Amino acid sequence: MAIRNIRELGEEVLKQRCKEVKEMTPRTRELIEDMLDTMYEANGVGLAACQVGVLKRIVVIDTTGEDPHVLINPRIVETSGEQTGQEGCLSVPGKTGVVTRPNYVKVVALDGAMKPIELEGTELLARAICHELDHLDGHMYVEKVEGELMDVVAEEGEE
Repeated sequence: MAIRNIRELGEEVLKQRCKEVKEMTPRTRELIEDMLDTMYEANGVGLAACQVGVLKRIVVIDTTGEDPHVLINPRIVETSGEQTGQEGCLSVPGKTGVVTRPNYVKVVALDGAMKPIELEGTELLARAICHELDHLDGHMYVEKVEGELMDVVAEEGEE
């Protein structure tokens, strides 16, 4: 598959609402595979289709590196609790900020085979779901940052 270019803050495609996916086509299947490859290549935990320039309601999320979730036309149906922590985005490279999100999220969606699924998540998975679904409506985490964006500091030995 292919690594796609990740669009960055300020690009118009990131400000637009994505359109529902009506059917699985070979091009949509390829997009999903490319999104997974792109997310892993960039060491991300989630990626929305608009971040690679495609206005479709598709996100991929993998917070463990072993269990990718493909969510088509996802909708949050339940949230509870609260968590506040650092958040970053592949479309805002080198920056991080403090954001408050629900600590529990339940989402309904279609999977890669266009079958209805439910996904529940807490902590990082809940944060990733909320973050990626915001992208589908043209919103980014920088709109929710408490305080200033900060530069990401490389861990020792990463350089």
